[in-house]
Amino acid sequence: MQAKETLFADLVQGRAQQFQVPLYQRTYSWTEKQLKQLWSDILEQAELIERGERANTHFLGSVVLAPSPQNDATFPRWLVVDGQQRLTTLSLALAAIRDHVRDAKPRDAERIDEQYLINKWQNGSDHFRLLPTQADRSQFAAHVRGPLTEQAAGGGVAAAYSFFRRKLVEAADPAAPQDVFRIEQAITSRLTLVTVTAERGDNVHRIFESLNNTGLKLSQADLLRNYLFMKLPTRGEHVYETYWLPLQASLSNEELEQLMWLQLVLDGDDRVRRQDLYAAQQQRFERGRASEEDIEAYIGELHRSAALFRRLLHPEEEPDTSVRAQLHRLDAWQAQVTYPALMLLLDRRERGDLDSSDAARAMSYIESFLVRRMICRVPPNNLNRIFQAVPGQLPLDVPVADGLHQLLSADNRFWPTDDQLREKIRKAPFYQFGRPQQRKMVLQRLEESYEHPEPVDFAAAQLTIEHVMPQSPGDEWLQMLGEDVADGERVKDLHSGLQHTLGNLTLTAVNSELSNHPFERKQGLLHGSHLEMNRRIAATERWGAKEIFARADELADRAVALWPAPLRGVGRAERSRDWHLAHQVLAALPHGMWTSYGDLAAFLGSGAQAVGNHLAATPGVANAYRVLTSEGRVSEGFRWASEDEGGDVRSLLTADGIRFTVTGSADPVQRLTADDLALLVTDDDDRAESEDTAQRTPGSSQGEETRADRFFRQLAADDSPETVEAVRALFARWEKLGGWIGHGAGQVMTSAFLMLGEAGAPGRGIWPLTLYPGGGRGGTAEVVFQYLAAREPFTDRALRAELLTRLNELEDVDIPEGKLELRPNFRLSVLEKDRNRELLAETLAWFQGRWEERGTA
Repeated sequence: MQAKETLFADLVQGRAQQFQVPLYQRTYSWTEKQLKQLWSDILEQAELIERGERANTHFLGSVVLAPSPQNDATFPRWLVVDGQQRLTTLSLALAAIRDHVRDAKPRDAERIDEQYLINKWQNGSDHFRLLPTQADRSQFAAHVRGPLTEQAAGGGVAAAYSFFRRKLVEAADPAAPQDVFRIEQAITSRLTLVTVTAERGDNVHRIFESLNNTGLKLSQADLLRNYLFMKLPTRGEHVYETYWLPLQASLSNEELEQLMWLQLVLDGDDRVRRQDLYAAQQQRFERGRASEEDIEAYIGELHRSAALFRRLLHPEEEPDTSVRAQLHRLDAWQAQVTYPALMLLLDRRERGDLDSSDAARAMSYIESFLVRRMICRVPPNNLNRIFQAVPGQLPLDVPVADGLHQLLSADNRFWPTDDQLREKIRKAPFYQFGRPQQRKMVLQRLEESYEHPEPVDFAAAQLTIEHVMPQSPGDEWLQMLGEDVADGERVKDLHSGLQHTLGNLTLTAVNSELSNHPFERKQGLLHGSHLEMNRRIAATERWGAKEIFARADELADRAVALWPAPLRGVGRAERSRDWHLAHQVLAALPHGMWTSYGDLAAFLGSGAQAVGNHLAATPGVANAYRVLTSEGRVSEGFRWASEDEGGDVRSLLTADGIRFTVTGSADPVQRLTADDLALLVTDDDDRAESEDTAQRTPGSSQGEETRADRFFRQLAADDSPETVEAVRALFARWEKLGGWIGHGAGQVMTSAFLMLGEAGAPGRGIWPLTLYPGGGRGGTAEVVFQYLAAREPFTDRALRAELLTRLNELEDVDIPEGKLELRPNFRLSVLEKDRNRELLAETLAWFQGRWEERGTA
C-alpha cells in the first residue's frame, strides 16, 4: 500500500475518474452533529484564509482506496474502502455551494460542477466523480445532476445537502458576511486527507474489515506510527522490537496518542491540538530532514516517557509516597488538563533538576490552583491553554517548583487569594460548581486536616455530600432561620443563599437517614459519625445562619492552610470575574424566562442589593431588564445603565415571551431559580456520567431493602396511596414497552430512571424522566431536556420540542418553552388522573419509538 497526505481538490479534480463506494459499505449516515463539527472546521479555515494564514490546515481523516475491477487505463475507477462518509459529505457541500451561486455566478457554478462533481464527457453512472452505494445513488445523483424529485426529498443525503444550503444562507448574513468562494477554497484546499492506496494484489476485504467492521479507524497515533516506520527502512525491525512493542504493551492506543501529543507540548509546541498531532509531528520531521537515527531517538524518548506517563494514569506506580499522594489527589480531581505540567515535573526530577520533595511541593501548587479556582467559581475554560503553556513559559532563572509557583501566580492566571477564598467559602454556592468528585474531594481534604487519630478510610467508605440544613426545609427549619432574618429579608431568600454554601455541607454515609429531618434528629446521627467535622456540627446547639457562617469561617482557615496561596506582587484574581459569570448566565437566559435579584445573587454567592447596583451601573449587560423582584415585578429602583439603552421594560418583557398575571406580576412558571441558572452555564456531562451507570435493582436477600423498595418507601411517606399506585402502574407500562427501571444510589433521596438500552453500560442507555420522592413537598418527575440535547436522536431540538408539547397536554403540567434546555419537573400527583396516566404512557411510547428508529433514520 501507498500512503500520502493530500487535499480534496488534488484527489478528485483533474482527469476523468470515479470513486465507487462498494455495495458492502453502509449507507450515508452522518447526522447534524457531525455536519455541525465539519462546518465549524470549514469556517475556521475560511477565516484563516481571510487573514492570509497559509500554514494551518485541518486534518479531516483517512481515505482508503483500491483499484476497481472495472478499472481501465483511460478511465480510472477506485473502490472507496474507507472514507465514503467524508467524500460524500464534501461533495454535497460543493453541490450546495454550486446551487447557492448558480443564479448570480453561473460560470462559477459550472466550474464547481466540472472540477469536483462530474465527468463532463461520460454518460450514465460514469458521469459522476463519486458513485455512492445503490441505496444512496438516486438521492446523490438527484442533488448532483438534478432536478430534485420528490423521491430525493428525504434521507441522509438530502438532509446533509439541506444543512449546507441553510448554512450558506446564514453565512451570507449582511451583518457578518462570509465569502462563499472562500468557503469553497477551505473545503477543497484546506481540509487534508491521508489517502492509503492499495495495490491490485492487496487483500481489500481484510483492509476493510480491520478499518470498519471492528469499529476501528486510523487514529492520529496510527498515522504517525505508520509514518515513523516508513522512515526506518533499515532499522525498523530493531526499533520495533526494542522500543515500540514494549511501548504498545504499556499504553493503550488512545494513551499512546496522548503521550505523543504531550511530547510535542514538552518540546515547546504549546498551540498544537491533539487532532493535529500527526500533521504537526510530520512537519517537524520534514522541516529538520530527520534521519533514521533521529526517528529512532524520538521513539526511544517516547519509550522512556511512557514510564513517567503511566504514573499519571496509575499513581500507585509512583515510588515516592509524597509525590504518589499528590498524583492520587490530582487523579481523583480528573485533572488531565494538568498533564503537561505534571509530565514536565516528573521529567525534570528524572533528569536531576529537582528532588521528590520539591516535585510534591510543585504539585501542591497545581492542586491549590485548581481547588481555589473551583471554590471561587473561576470558569475552567482556559485551563488547557494555561497548562499547555507551562513547559514553554517556565522561568529558567529560579528552581523548578518556585518557577511554577511564580508562573501560576501571574496576572492572567486568576489564582484566588486568601481573602477571596475566605469570602467564597462564606457566600458562594459551593454545591453548584465543579464536578461531583471534586466537591467531595474538597470536603475529604478538609476532614483530613483535623488529623483525627483514627482517620476514615475514604476509599472504602460510601460517603456522599449532605446538606445539614436541607434543600427542602420543613416548618421547624424555616422557623429557626426566621430568627436570623435581617430587616427586609425573606426567610426563603436566606435559605436559598445559604443552602449550597460550604459551611452547610458535610460528608456522611447515612445521607438518606438524615434526609430532611429537624436538626435535633440529625444531631444524634452526626454525633455517632467517625468524621470529626460531623461531631463538631453535632456539638452545636442549633443550626441557623450564624452557625453556618461560623463553620464556613473555620473551614476557610483550614482551606487557607491546606492550599498554598499565589505569590504576592505577581498578580491576583480580579473580582470582576464574578460579574463576568453574572453576564454569562444572563446572556444565556432562554426566551420567555426571567429570574430575580435574589436568585441571581444566590447563584453568584453575592447579595441581591449588590446585584441590583451592578446591573444599574453597568451598560450593555444582556437581558439585565429580565431580572425582577421575587414577586415578578420591575424593581422600583430599576434604571437603564446608559442612554443607549432604554424602552418600556414591560413591553420588552412581553416581546421576550414573558406572560403576566392579572395582578401584573411575571408568570412564576417562567421564573428561573438559582439551581436553574446553574444549569445554564455548567456542563451536564458530569451528572449524566453518574446517571448513565444506573443499574437494574437486584433482588434483595432476606431483610435487606433494595433501592426500589427504598424509593417507594420514601414516596409513600410524602404522597398519597393513589400517587404511589400510579407510579407503580407507570413503571409497569414502561417495562412493557421494553424499558427498565434504574435506581440511583441516592443522596438526600433516592431516584428512579425510566431507562432504555443496555443495563449498566455507561453511555449506551437513555431516559426521558427521572422520578424523585418529595422530601416534604410531594414527588416530582424531572424531564431531562438538557441531558437529551447531547443524545441521539434528541440532539434534534424539534424532537425535544415535541416531547415538551406532549407533556404539556397533561392537565396541570405547564412547562414553558424556555426550559427546553434545562431540567423542569412536574408533580407526580398529576398521575392520579386516568387521562394524565394515559397521555404520559402514549408519550413514553412515542419516545421509545423515536429512540428505536435512531439507527435507521
